[in-house]
Amino acid sequence: MKKWLPGTLVFLLLLLVLLPVAAWFSFPFVAPLLLSRALEGKPFRIELSGLTSPGLSGLGFRQLKASFTPPPDGCSDEPITFTLSLINGRLSFHPVLSYGPASWGIMPDNVDTEITLLADSLSLGTNPELFVFSDRTPQLTARITASRSRGLSIKPLSLSYPVIDGKAGREKLRLEGVNYRVQLSEAGKWQQAVDTLRVAALYSDGAASPVSNFKALFGSKRDPLNPCTLTLSNCSVDLFEWQASSQKIDYNLKDKKTRFTLSLAEIPLSQLPGFDRGGSKTPAASGMVSGSLPIEFQDSTITVRNAALAATKGSRIIFYSKEKRALFSFDIGDAKGGDKLLHELNATIKLNSSNKKLSGLAIRSMSAMLLGGKISSTPFSFDPSTRISRFTIKLNNIKALERVKLHGDFKGSLSGSISGVVPITIDKSRFAVNNARLHSSGGGKVTIATPRKKQTTQERIFSSANSDATYTFTEPDILLTRTLDGSLAIRFKLSRLGRKTSSGELLLIAPLGTITLWKNRLHPDIVSLTDFSSGLLDGSLSIARVDYDMAKKSAETTLHVNNIPLQKLLDLQGTKKIFATGTIKGDIPIALKNELFEIRNGGMNAEQNGQIIYASTAEERAAANQGLRTTYEALSNFLYVHLNSSLSMTPDGKSVIAVQLKGSNPDFQNGRAVELNLNVEQNLLELMRSLSISSNVEEIISEKALQMQKK
Repeated sequence: MKKWLPGTLVFLLLLLVLLPVAAWFSFPFVAPLLLSRALEGKPFRIELSGLTSPGLSGLGFRQLKASFTPPPDGCSDEPITFTLSLINGRLSFHPVLSYGPASWGIMPDNVDTEITLLADSLSLGTNPELFVFSDRTPQLTARITASRSRGLSIKPLSLSYPVIDGKAGREKLRLEGVNYRVQLSEAGKWQQAVDTLRVAALYSDGAASPVSNFKALFGSKRDPLNPCTLTLSNCSVDLFEWQASSQKIDYNLKDKKTRFTLSLAEIPLSQLPGFDRGGSKTPAASGMVSGSLPIEFQDSTITVRNAALAATKGSRIIFYSKEKRALFSFDIGDAKGGDKLLHELNATIKLNSSNKKLSGLAIRSMSAMLLGGKISSTPFSFDPSTRISRFTIKLNNIKALERVKLHGDFKGSLSGSISGVVPITIDKSRFAVNNARLHSSGGGKVTIATPRKKQTTQERIFSSANSDATYTFTEPDILLTRTLDGSLAIRFKLSRLGRKTSSGELLLIAPLGTITLWKNRLHPDIVSLTDFSSGLLDGSLSIARVDYDMAKKSAETTLHVNNIPLQKLLDLQGTKKIFATGTIKGDIPIALKNELFEIRNGGMNAEQNGQIIYASTAEERAAANQGLRTTYEALSNFLYVHLNSSLSMTPDGKSVIAVQLKGSNPDFQNGRAVELNLNVEQNLLELMRSLSISSNVEEIISEKALQMQKK
C-alpha cells in the first residue's frame, strides 16, 4: 500500500491537470454537440462551425447560424422563420463577480457578464422570403447575470446592436445606408426602445431611385387599441430634390397594409427634374410648389386617394428660343379663389412580379382634376426589361389657354378650354404620340411685333409702314403625331384665321393644313406646310407644299386661288369706281427671302363671263386723250367673255401687271367686239410706303396725346 499510494496521488494530480487541458482541446468538438442537445424542442436552432478553443480574449468561430420561428399570434397566420448568419466572429467575455458573506471568497454569489460579439459580416433573412438584411463588421453586446442564491440561474439583462451602414433588400429593391440602434432589455420588457431609423438611399434594379435620406422614429411597443399595427413616426424623406414628410406610417401586420400621407414641402419649381436645366438668366421655371399624397400599399398594390399639388401665385414654366430669348410661359399658379393646379388625384398601381422578382408596374386607373378640368389615363403597364409602355391621356375642359403668356416679339392673349385624347408610347428614353386629337371652343389674338430701332419723329414719318402683324384665330382643332426620333406633324383646322397689318386685313375661313417639324435630321431648321386650304374672299386658297428654312428665312411655293369674286379683289385694293361681276382662278408662284418676297409670272383668269363697269367722271373724260376716252366709254358697261391677267414683282417692289380683256359694250359702237390690253408698272413697296406715311403720322399724334394725358 505504501508503494502504490504515492503513485496514485501523482496520477490524481496529473489527472487534475490533464482534464482541463483535454476539455480545452475537445471544446471545439464537444460544444456544438452540447449546444444542439440543449436546444432540442426549442423554437430556435444554433449551428456553430470552425469553433476555436477558448483563450484569455474569448473564443472564435468561422460561422454561426441561428434560426428562430416565433410562435404565431393573432396578427400573423403564417409562421415566419428568421435566419441569422455570422461569418468569422469572435466572442469575448467580461465578467464581474459579486461575493456574499457566505461565499468565503471562493464561490461568487452573482456573476454579471458582458458578452461582445464581433464578426466580419452579418446577414438576416426570412422564410417565406420577405427581406434580406446584411451588415459589415457588426458588433453585438449582451449582458447576462448568473446567480446561485436559489440554485443556479442564468438571466439575460440586455442586448444592443448599433446598425451602421447596413443594407436591406427585397426582390429588385435595395436600401443602403441603414442606420438604427437595436436596444432590448429586461427593464424595458424586451421591447425595442424608440430610436431614429435612417436610410440613405433606395435602389431599384441596381439604379439609384429619386428616394433618399429617409428618417423616422421607430420602436416595437404597440398601441393596445391596434395591437397588430407597427408605426413609424415623424417621418421625412427626399423625393427628387423635394423634401417630403409624414406624421406617421402605419403597417398592419394582419392585413399587410401600409398607410400614410406624404406631405411635400414647398420647393422651387426650378429644382425639380425637367425644370433644373436652365441657368440663372434663363430659368426653365419659377415659383414654388407643394403637395399632399395619401397612399396605401397592400398586396403589391399602391393606391393614391385625393392627392393634391399646389403652386404659388406666379409660378410658371418658361420656353425659350434657340437664342435663349423667352418665347412664351405657362402659368401653373393657383388663382385666388379659382382653379387649383392639381387635386383629387386618384391612382391604382400594381407592382407586377415574376418568379418572386419585380417585373414591372401596371397602372390600373388614374384620374385627377387639372386646371379646372379633368385628366385621366387608360390602364397601362411598364416592363423594365423592355421599357416600353403605351397609354392614352384624356383631357376634358382643361383651362390652359388663358394661362399662356407671350414674350419678346410676341404679344396677345388666349382663352378657352382644351379637350381631347393623347395616345402616348414610351420606348426607353424616347416617346411618341400617335394621332393625338386636341380641340378648343376658344381662340386668341397674337401680335408679332418686329423690334424697331430708335428713330426721330421725322424718320418715323417717312419710314416704311409698321410691320407688326396681329393674328386672330378661333376654335382650333389639332391632330398631332410625334415619332420616336422626334419628328412632329401637326394637322390643324381653325374656324377663322385673321391677319391684320397697317396695310390691310385678311381673313381666312376654315383654314386647314399640316405643319411638319424636325422630319429632316440633316436640315432640322426646315418647317413644312402641306395640303393647306382655306376660304378666302368667298373663294378658296390652297398651297400644296411649302418648305420654310428658319435659318435662311427662305421659302418657295405657289398659291392656288379659285372662285375669287373679282369685286372682292377690287374692294381689297380700295378702288371705288370699278364694279365687276364674275370669279377668277389662278396660280401665283412666290419666293420668300429675308422678309422680302418675289412673284414670278403669276397668272389669273376669269372662270366665266362677267361685267365690268368703270364709273368715270365728266372731268376725267374731258381731260383724257382720244385713246383713253375710248377706253372709258368701252368700260362703262363692258361685258367680257375673256379676262386674263399676269403679275410679276421683284424683291425691291417693282411690279408689272398685264390685263387682257375681250368682250363688248352694247352701248358702245353698236356692241362691236372690243379687245383691251392694260399694262400697269409701279413699285408696290414705294406705294405701300407712301400709304404708310399717313398711318405713321396718326400713330405719332396718338402717342403724343397719350403722353400729354399722363402729365
